Amino acid sequence: MSTAFIFPGQGSQAPGMGKGLFDAFGASREVFQEVDDALGESLSGLIFNGPEDQLTLTANAQPALMAVSMAAMRALEREFGVGVAKAAFVAGHSLGEYSALAASGALSVADAARLLRTRGNAMQAAVPVGEGAMAALIGKVDVALAEEIAKAGESGGVVVVANDNNVGNVVISGSKTGIDAALAYAAEKGARAIKLNVSAPFHSPLMQPAADVMAEALAAATIAPLIVPVVANVTARPVNEPATVRKLLVEQVTGRVRWRESIEWMSTEGAIERFVEVGAGKQLSGMVKRNARDAQAVALNEPAELEAFAKTI
Repeated sequence: MSTAFIFPGQGSQAPGMGKGLFDAFGASREVFQEVDDALGESLSGLIFNGPEDQLTLTANAQPALMAVSMAAMRALEREFGVGVAKAAFVAGHSLGEYSALAASGALSVADAARLLRTRGNAMQAAVPVGEGAMAALIGKVDVALAEEIAKAGESGGVVVVANDNNVGNVVISGSKTGIDAALAYAAEKGARAIKLNVSAPFHSPLMQPAADVMAEALAAATIAPLIVPVVANVTARPVNEPATVRKLLVEQVTGRVRWRESIEWMSTEGAIERFVEVGAGKQLSGMVKRNARDAQAVALNEPAELEAFAKTI
């Protein structure tokens, strides 16, 4: 069965995630130690024990989620003999793209942790707290309507479509005044909207200062050839050239996460029959079921789930 490994983004974090992997597998413990060493702190302690408000901070959540994903991937390979080469593609939602690249051998775990810490700090610093906002448009909303709503919001400031997750779940991002104007228009159109509890307007042009920081950081990073291609957020198409990966990771900071298109492309053109979400939570599995109804969606969070999945390979 053709398979893609997919990796979660921010919002999937919760205290205690990955603890089962740590307790069960030496390979997983190695990953958490590598991340702690790379950052010079016990991020694993925060991952396992909280407090939640500290774990949710962008600068912590981003490397933490990558650590859990890679703890699962390394255990899958080391303990059960199922490596990334068993997949046709990898992909990750926003920061999850770094997890996908680490899984595919393009980034070391230590480099991915350091890059994500830099990315989280830069994204938080790009816009003063309270000046940016994000909102999820839910229900009978597709990307065309979301773009119309975002365009209407430009009367108040910057507004763009940030995440095209699936029909019925499209996120807009921008200035607080722009988002407020967009939500007023959304109400007129009968679209349901929920303001997100986030600290910055991610994946919008307001993140350009963070993109500049990441351009410098990525220019100095080692990006090795990929074992399997990554389906990039900003193009929804597979990439395997390190130079292109570097360029697209910079663009991703301000660009749209084209998740719906990525899953649809993998399901149709890529002939993927099974999407395996590796790490924390099951948010991406739910999106797969909405975007590729004929495909299987499997989430690997706990040791027993890894073991059961390995038996299907």
